[in-house]
Amino acid sequence: MRVLFCSESFPAAPRVLQSRLPEDEVVTCPADAVWDALAGVDVVIPAMVCIDAATMDAGRFRLIQQWGAGLEGVDVPAARERGIWVANVPSHVTPNAVAVAELALLLILALLRHLPQAQANVRAGLLGEPMGQSLAGRTVCLVGVGGVGGALGRRLQPFGVELIGVGRRPAGPHLAELGLARYYQLGELHAALAAADVVVLCLPLVPETRGLIDAAALACLKPTAYLVNVARGPLIDYDALRAALAAGRLAGAGLDVYWQEPFPPDDPLLRYNVIATPHMGGITDQAYAGIADAIAANVERLRRGEPPLYRAW
Repeated sequence: MRVLFCSESFPAAPRVLQSRLPEDEVVTCPADAVWDALAGVDVVIPAMVCIDAATMDAGRFRLIQQWGAGLEGVDVPAARERGIWVANVPSHVTPNAVAVAELALLLILALLRHLPQAQANVRAGLLGEPMGQSLAGRTVCLVGVGGVGGALGRRLQPFGVELIGVGRRPAGPHLAELGLARYYQLGELHAALAAADVVVLCLPLVPETRGLIDAAALACLKPTAYLVNVARGPLIDYDALRAALAAGRLAGAGLDVYWQEPFPPDDPLLRYNVIATPHMGGITDQAYAGIADAIAANVERLRRGEPPLYRAW
């Protein structure tokens, strides 16, 4: 089998997958040279690259297998029409959800304790500044209570926060373990935002969630509130976020995902109180091991002529 990563970002992923498939060939290509690399490829791993109908017609691959959960860049109906399997690795079946939740917790604490300023003060020889804010007693709103939101909620409980959740589905019994004080459906988002000190976006990017955090949503937040996004960049309206930060209507943001990736290091958004990480939420030893195991199992299923697990159709 020949497996193609359609990007040279996330460089550890091909190495980890190759270790699971020693008899197969795992290769990478630049994101702008996918068509040139498709010869002989059996499995395509999008790796943040759009896989549309034209790309499918340019190759003869049999499986589009995402490294992780997000399939927003794959034209699933076009793949179905062409008989190409599409599969992902849901966050709850590997340690990926835990890894992303841990990064979200890091961003929350870094914002509350003003970590960039604290590091600058060490370099300046200044002790006892800045004064931070305690996480204990704050209201944290989880927008999305699936794999990542659930993992984060369980990890936030010992901090003594009040947890509220927002989801796309009616409340179910699985939410009880999160200890939510309140649960809102997506149509009630603005009410949840108004109550929050920290908002964490943990939901997938689908048509109904694209631009979910727009100017109207941001206007509901307290000016002392923080926004953390560990899901997908386009959940937030970029211009609205930049305007809110510039006007002091939002205390700060923690971002691991962006509207374009890699995100330009000179982007004006980064001039404000933004703590940014390079889409590394799911990049831990345990998460990568779990994802690689799941993808290797699907490659073996393809070899045997069996449909993949966790397929989109």
